[in-house]
Amino acid sequence: KRHGSSFDAINVATAWSRMGKARATGRERAGFFRQEKGTLLQLVQHTERVVPRLGAREIAYSCYGMARLRFEPAAATMRLLGEEATPRLGEFNAQGLANTAWAFA
Repeated sequence: KRHGSSFDAINVATAWSRMGKARATGRERAGFFRQEKGTLLQLVQHTERVVPRLGAREIAYSCYGMARLRFEPAAATMRLLGEEATPRLGEFNAQGLANTAWAFA
């Protein structure tokens, strides 16, 4: 929360990736969303601001984490990331491409 405004592209991608990797049940996820909704919304907004500065790896990490987290308010941000990723797919390594494709499946 304290350092969110100073997050760069790598910090943003890491935050989404780590949250997405946290295995939570539906009930735990709902509680997390209630407790941290304001922080998550700030991260969504910050992510939208840094999208043009994200590299292929950061796009892949962000998409994968958001998809795993299933935070509905991030849906528009996912579309924005998809628009950024599409013309740059040649920059993605195999794992990043697979994770990004999974996130949009």
